[in-house]
Amino acid sequence: MSLNRLNLYLFGILGLILFGASFYLYSGSTNANGIPYSNLERVASGKQVYEQNCASCHGVNLEGQVNWQKRDTAGYLPAPPHNETGHTWHHDDQMLFEMTKYGPQKFAGSDYKSKMPAYANKLNDDQIWDVLAFIKSRWPKQIQNRHTRAFGDEKG
Repeated sequence: MSLNRLNLYLFGILGLILFGASFYLYSGSTNANGIPYSNLERVASGKQVYEQNCASCHGVNLEGQVNWQKRDTAGYLPAPPHNETGHTWHHDDQMLFEMTKYGPQKFAGSDYKSKMPAYANKLNDDQIWDVLAFIKSRWPKQIQNRHTRAFGDEKG
C-alpha cells in the first residue's frame, strides 16, 4: 500500500471515529424523543421532583403565580403556570428540557432577568424528563394531543 493510500485510509477511519463520537455525544438523554407522560412510573417520579423543586414557584396545581405576564418592580416576571392556561405546551420538548436544565438565559441571553434557576447541577436528565412527564400528564387530553402532534412522539 502506498503512503498516499495509507494516509487516505487513516484519515477516513479518523473521520468515521469522529463522526461516531459526535453522534454518540449528541444523541444522549439530553435530546428529546418526546416527553414520557403516559409512563405512570415516570409521572410519579416527576410529581415528587416537581413538589420538591418547582411547586413553591409554579404552584402545587401548576397554576403559576398571580400576574405572571407582568414584570414586578425589580423587573422579574412571576413564575408562569404549567397547566393549560400557560404557554408551556406551546414549546417543543427539547426547549422545555433545556429551559429547565440550563435556565431561561440559554434562550434569552445572559442578561435576561429571571428567578428561574438552572437545574443542571441539581437534577439529572431523567429527573427533568420526569418533571416534564408529570406536567404534561396534568394537561387536558386535547392539549396533550395537540402538543404531541406538534412536537413529536413520546419516549418511554
